[in-house]
Amino acid sequence: MTESSYPILYSFRRCPYAMRARLAIAATGICVVIREIELRAKPAEMLAISAKGTVPVLLLPDGQVIDESLDIMQWALAQNDPLGWLPASDKPDAERLIASNDGDFKYWLDRYKYADRYPEHPVEYYRQQGERFLVELEQRLQRNAGFCGEGFGLADAAILPFIRQFAAVDAAWFAASPYPALRAALQQFVESELFGKAMEKYPVWQATDAANFFGAHPDRSSLC
Repeated sequence: MTESSYPILYSFRRCPYAMRARLAIAATGICVVIREIELRAKPAEMLAISAKGTVPVLLLPDGQVIDESLDIMQWALAQNDPLGWLPASDKPDAERLIASNDGDFKYWLDRYKYADRYPEHPVEYYRQQGERFLVELEQRLQRNAGFCGEGFGLADAAILPFIRQFAAVDAAWFAASPYPALRAALQQFVESELFGKAMEKYPVWQATDAANFFGAHPDRSSLC
């Protein structure tokens, strides 16, 4: 089978939006083609199907384009949800929590991570603003095993890549922070087999490259 027979995912390994899309795809076992890009040199093929120029972008074999990370997650889980991510997260609550992550928390995360670009306040100020979201997540994990339910679900997969970024800004601070349940959840997440699969490294894609297949297709060994 040719590359065009499979969905094609334009991705950037370290981007948390692309990360959560790959997590959902990996959880489903769907086989896709990974095209790892450089953000400073976006391929014309990606820009031709999604002018906004951000990852992830999923091109389906029928020509449909999905270029929002949450929509890609929902698409993948609608095909197959063997880990029960959708029922594990109360949908309205998950949607509200993910919106808080993608809105206010992401705003403060960017300022915390790149505090030198925002000299209006010291780095501690930006961290404290972001901590308001950490407090809510910690309280949720004190009650349940997942952010929005009894187990790991859609909200956990969508949010933890951003918590990983926040923690990495000052790892020593995070290790001593008053969020033991959140720290444990993040550690379990990054040590999981699923995270390792989603974070597999691929060379930067060039238009002449052979496909990088990602997933659980039965012929995967002959395609890679």
